Amino acid sequence: MITVINLPNEWATAALARRVAAAARAGDVIALSGELGVGKTTFARAFLHARHADADEVPSPTFTLVQIYPAPDGAIWHFDLYRLTATVDAWELGIEDAFASGISLIEWPERLGPLLPAHRLEIRLEFGDRPDARRAAIDGNSDWCVRLKPALADV
Repeated sequence: MITVINLPNEWATAALARRVAAAARAGDVIALSGELGVGKTTFARAFLHARHADADEVPSPTFTLVQIYPAPDGAIWHFDLYRLTATVDAWELGIEDAFASGISLIEWPERLGPLLPAHRLEIRLEFGDRPDARRAAIDGNSDWCVRLKPALADV
């Protein structure tokens, strides 16, 4: 499944994140890729707010590399791997626990190399034709296709 969605503004990016959040469940890995400043953290924040009502403040884990948010149905792990210098350093972040029992939102997933699970949802954000517009290319396996079909039907 590859779906491309035009996102005319930041609100549309947040709306997409809320739809994905509604379909996500424990054990899911969501890989957010794209250039610096394209909206990966905006997406992650909206996702976290949708899944975790108590997430008043959602700092970007640019320097800490990971923030963990407890949620009723399992922890949500928000990784920002921009500053990850070696793939093996991801083990120190507890990435295996995140993959096993939580929902993992991963900015800069390409930094994981072979550690990135094959079973994942990939969302590649790109700049659109206007300063605030974006485009999202969404790719996932058949399980994601079934779960996201209703959520993306009217986008």
